[in-house]
Amino acid sequence: MGSFFKECEHPESRWSKCSHEYKIRYRNAAGRQTEESGFVNQEKAKARLAEVYHARKNSPQSQRKAERIKKYGGMQFSVYTAEWLKGQRHQSPTSLRNIDSILKNHLLPAFGSRRMGTFDHKVVEAFVETMERNGVGLAAQTNAFVRLKTILLDAHRLGLYEDSPMNGVQPPQYDPERVVIPSLAQLQEIRSAGDDAFRLVAELMSGCGLRNGEAFAVNINNIVADDVYRVTEQVNQATKTYARLKHRKVGEYRDVPLPTRTKQAIERYADTYGTVDGYLLRNPKDIGLAMPHHVIHNQWQRIRASGQVDIPEGMVLYGLRHFFASNCLSNNIPITDVAEWMGHRNIEITFKIYRHLMPGSISRAAQVLDLGLAA
Repeated sequence: MGSFFKECEHPESRWSKCSHEYKIRYRNAAGRQTEESGFVNQEKAKARLAEVYHARKNSPQSQRKAERIKKYGGMQFSVYTAEWLKGQRHQSPTSLRNIDSILKNHLLPAFGSRRMGTFDHKVVEAFVETMERNGVGLAAQTNAFVRLKTILLDAHRLGLYEDSPMNGVQPPQYDPERVVIPSLAQLQEIRSAGDDAFRLVAELMSGCGLRNGEAFAVNINNIVADDVYRVTEQVNQATKTYARLKHRKVGEYRDVPLPTRTKQAIERYADTYGTVDGYLLRNPKDIGLAMPHHVIHNQWQRIRASGQVDIPEGMVLYGLRHFFASNCLSNNIPITDVAEWMGHRNIEITFKIYRHLMPGSISRAAQVLDLGLAA
């Protein structure tokens, strides 16, 4: 509701006897802290606070907020998320599928029957701790945490909570040691395994840093210079069709470095197998369709299971893209450039995943500064 006070040298126990005026402090209808002064006694200060409180409580805005709290505060999490999902139509089919998986596997089992008005930071912290205790993978923990945060912030905007339930909660911590990257010798073996389509994907992911779906959508017309490849689309895993890039709007693209080796691999594949509207990789059963994800992933699983190729323990196909980042950073290419080429939403993601790969930044800086000081 607010508070009253005096700004003088007297302790609170002496306020009723000193001549200094009382002041009050409260939050106005816009949520901003407001002060008023000139109150000769405690009673007048309290009366003014009560007046402000009742005015806010009876305002149309407060009444609408009270109606929302009444409607949504007692609603079960499962019902609220079902309504929330209807507003996610802008999401891609893959994103909607991921949201559905997170809800079914993590959020609904934990919170399905919980009333929306009962969430606070302790509830969220307990959820994170339970996932850690149950050995849930870090990627799954992070995805579940981010999705829960999105839903609760939506409820917070409706006015269900005075303070966001996410305030002060530490998200699952990413461990960079979990990123498994092949050595150059191992990469050479991987790039020699599988059929020509698999080898081309391996070249694109390790040479240009493309995501799996982006590599499947490789198009010879996207070679815009001898050393530049333009990434314009990806094969959507759910729809098996060409779609916009992750974190990009339709028509947006990013340019990435094109090593000579990778360019030659693209041109060699095009010369050998031809293209359809410039696309190299097509559905083996119908060349009129895009290359589905499972074709390359099934090959990867067979290559791993054969034991004939030296693949580091725990490496996934995405490790080829990690190799690209490692190769860039170990050769002193700025992490800002690497973040842009990899299509990360912001540099924090790149830094979080690959900071440990950056070679001796502090030592290198000290050497450079030494040279400058000696000049």
